[in-house]
Amino acid sequence: MNLKKILTITIILSLSSISVKAQEDSSEMFYFSPEGLMSVEDYEYSPVLPTCFETLKLNPSETVFSQNTKYVNLIDPAYSSGYYPGGRGPNQLVIYTPSYGVHTGTNEFGTEAIVEGNIVTSISGADSAIPENGIVISGHGSAKNWITQNIKVGSKVSVDMMSKTLTVYTTSESYTYEAQAKIDEAQSIMNYYSATQKDYSPAKALSHVKLANEYLKSAQNSNNNIELIKKYSHDAMNEASMAIKTALPYIKDEVHGVWLRPTEQNEQQIVATLDKLKDNGFNNVFLETYYHGKTIFPSKTMNEYGFTVQNPIFAGFDPLKIWIAEAHKRGMKVHTWFQSFYVGNDLPENDATSILSVHPEWGNKTKQYADCYGATKSVSEHNGYFLDPANPAVQEFLEDLLTEIMTDYKPDGINLDYIRYPNSNPKSIASSWGYSEYARSAFMARYGKDPVELTPSDVNWYDWNEFRRGRVTDFVQKIGTLGRENNVYISAVIFPDIASALSSKQQDWRSWSSNDYIDGFTPLFLTYDSKMLTSMMRDVLSVKSPNTDLYAGLFVTFMGGSSEDLIRQIFESRKMNANGVILFDYAHTTPVYTSTLTASVFVPPQKDEVKVAVQKKKRFSRNRKAKTKKTKAKEKQS
Repeated sequence: MNLKKILTITIILSLSSISVKAQEDSSEMFYFSPEGLMSVEDYEYSPVLPTCFETLKLNPSETVFSQNTKYVNLIDPAYSSGYYPGGRGPNQLVIYTPSYGVHTGTNEFGTEAIVEGNIVTSISGADSAIPENGIVISGHGSAKNWITQNIKVGSKVSVDMMSKTLTVYTTSESYTYEAQAKIDEAQSIMNYYSATQKDYSPAKALSHVKLANEYLKSAQNSNNNIELIKKYSHDAMNEASMAIKTALPYIKDEVHGVWLRPTEQNEQQIVATLDKLKDNGFNNVFLETYYHGKTIFPSKTMNEYGFTVQNPIFAGFDPLKIWIAEAHKRGMKVHTWFQSFYVGNDLPENDATSILSVHPEWGNKTKQYADCYGATKSVSEHNGYFLDPANPAVQEFLEDLLTEIMTDYKPDGINLDYIRYPNSNPKSIASSWGYSEYARSAFMARYGKDPVELTPSDVNWYDWNEFRRGRVTDFVQKIGTLGRENNVYISAVIFPDIASALSSKQQDWRSWSSNDYIDGFTPLFLTYDSKMLTSMMRDVLSVKSPNTDLYAGLFVTFMGGSSEDLIRQIFESRKMNANGVILFDYAHTTPVYTSTLTASVFVPPQKDEVKVAVQKKKRFSRNRKAKTKKTKAKEKQS
């Protein structure tokens, strides 16, 4: 299919839509770009769909219950904008083919359907892996809603490249497909643990698989009665889901963590939250302690610097002291979650004791606003403000604050977040960071060049990148040393793709690991697709030192993935020998998820459950021995 034959191209520029007419067989073709139109000469664009998508054949025995068609805004977007990750604009429906790359690169504000060989095999949230034999259907806004309402696991898909339309069919086979897939998945998990753990007992999961198979058989024998197919398929899926949830065993000493921004206003509320966390199997709390430039505790350091002494919502008591003491009573650990270089999005001038109001020269700046007063807002990060890591006064303040936390409160760990520069695009002066007056002067003193004058093609551009990365690394090294001196575990939030972390965030976590500056990583895995998680985790494992622990930062709950997605990601994390998992975040870890965690994976089996499992195992062993004796007796007789 020659894409030059497409007559209408929808182009999203900022917040407006423009339709551009192109003549068939025109000598020039244009593609969407946030900077304007790009011609085919600027970007070679040739998506290739597997042929099955244009020649969908339904089985003669299956009945089509619904058929829905939707216009596709883009196929393999030719330009990926910093504001629209993956090139997917507002309310757009986008198709990604294997020609696009390994994964979609989208953010968490959409929904994606993974399609293999015409069949939807899973529903994901963001940055999905693109199957070699299929596509990913991705939607934002109204297109996301359309996917949610019309596409389910088991749906069948065809694409008309001429009209740029997508058609989704829900058939009798669609309803039974997901149930069978879940049964197979549960069986696969049980097989894995049966082969790797000698004390593993799959009794609970097996009972759910048995029921699921019975319901599935009833659905398949319903003679295309849609109500019966729906009912029995639904029952089969529920039992298969329970099989998946109970197939993963509890593992003693595995870290079960959660990031938590405290809202509790008194000791009783803190105790209640910790009791709930304990009951749900969490043993490590990553408590947000310094965020938006304020501490949850009354800080001597903040007072000495003339900053807001304590976040006003916690005035009148010291929540950090209570959190740590009460957590330790329950055998739980507390890591203070610390927003290193990020100070929130409140206007500095509105608060006389805010950090950037007292020290405006500490603010980080873009190249575009390098000569303007004060810090620059990061448009792509909540319009927030950042401190400049290159400024030694900034580092000294943060080190003083962390010293106070370690010595006065003795937490189990410090989790460094925002340990980087703001998200950058070096080709855009609006989003290239680090151009504070101090940083410019320091760089110029060393290299004789003002970084404002540099472009990525200049000889000193590499030096400018190393200068910025080096300042962040210097700070990490200081805090790592501080942690060892105080017997406090130091971990850091990192971005899994090392190339992206280096180029767009000046975060050289590879050197932190290879030099043993830090104890552990808590990467942000912004996906609820387990295949994508595996790929991202592999990226980290291939670079980090064996001495650096890895805790998988899972965003399933925050992104609204299914409870089975959460189990799948924990399973994949275990298979890759992660030291544990941390959920983002407590506010989104609703009872739907906690009931899943307590079914097996986070909570040890109760005594009666253990007793039943042991009895079943003994009966199985006795029966097997009896069968063996009978077989041998028959052999002797013959």
